[in-house]
Amino acid sequence: MRTIGTQAKGIRLPIIRKGDDLIEIAARAVLESSQIEGYSLNDRDVLGITEAVVARAQGNYATIDHITSDIVNKYPDGEVGVVFPILSRNRFSMILQGIARGVNKVYLQLSYPTDEVGNPILTWEELDEKGVNPYRDALTEEEFYRYFGHGAIHPYTGIDYIKYYKELAEDITIVFSNDPKTILRYTPHVLTADIHTRLRTKRLLKKAGARTVYGLDDILNQPVNGSGFHPQYGLLGSNRASENTVKLFPRDGDIFVKKLQARLKELTGKKMEVLIYGDGAFKDPASGIWELADPLVAPAYTDGLDGTPNEVKLKYLADNIHPGDGNIEQSIKNIIKSKEKDMADKMISQGTTPRRLTDLLGSLCDLISGSGDKGTPVVLIQGYFDHYAT
Repeated sequence: MRTIGTQAKGIRLPIIRKGDDLIEIAARAVLESSQIEGYSLNDRDVLGITEAVVARAQGNYATIDHITSDIVNKYPDGEVGVVFPILSRNRFSMILQGIARGVNKVYLQLSYPTDEVGNPILTWEELDEKGVNPYRDALTEEEFYRYFGHGAIHPYTGIDYIKYYKELAEDITIVFSNDPKTILRYTPHVLTADIHTRLRTKRLLKKAGARTVYGLDDILNQPVNGSGFHPQYGLLGSNRASENTVKLFPRDGDIFVKKLQARLKELTGKKMEVLIYGDGAFKDPASGIWELADPLVAPAYTDGLDGTPNEVKLKYLADNIHPGDGNIEQSIKNIIKSKEKDMADKMISQGTTPRRLTDLLGSLCDLISGSGDKGTPVVLIQGYFDHYAT
């Protein structure tokens, strides 16, 4: 019996540049790591590779001017109402600059007390004290200051997002409301900047009579003057690359993961599963910030990672199998070996995590690689599909 279950290893790569053969670099890095560190590779090992290096190798970049050109094409009336952007210097500031350069007037509607992914600008205690109901009340910038006596200040970064966003756009009006239809008091031309709720927001705005409705997923969803693009997500999943460029979400991920899987099989003789991962889907319990600012955790993965875990609850079995039943360990192993293909409605599976495999694996990869200076954009996960009876 093996004494170790699931393991995740961060694999170091050289700095990836545009045009690099990332498939060959990643596959050889995993093989060389196993040889140097003295571990074996197995069928059904999972290799995660961060979306950032995939997009960088592809050269999927765009400039502020590229964003501006697409905004000019889509908002010829010269004004736009932007609703529900996240509070982020990395994710949204350069997009706002591109938007502002393409129109004469920007109306920016922020949700409160937090943005979509949990970045806070107010506390519930402040709302309760002032009698402000965020599900009902829309506030102008002046009303926001009058009620709370301060700007939209992020408690962890110290950034006042009212001042910060106003510095990025020459003529901008900022309002606060959680009802997307509030923006229609100012303009009928709307750009939805939310990520996970964007389809509902677009639907509500169109139903309410908005004349122009696009989302960030519609901006740079095709090349503009030779820019990078993403046909499905546009600017969603993008982040700052330099003072003038943003890196977009990687394209053609399905082709990439299949080619990497095939190359790994050639080099190692093992059929490994591969996924591209972005932000993990988890929430920080202290700050309340939800990590997932990308449109999804895993934009591409091989077929073996489709579906959800099909597990029984070991704790439940341990509490309900008694010594009089014979060998407890063997009884539990027999139950695990004989479990049905779909255990979702069975009592012995209740309490197991009802999430997609790619969300679980991608979140694990994100935690291992981090977003800083670890230098491990590839993560090898081993033993994930093992169980107590293996």
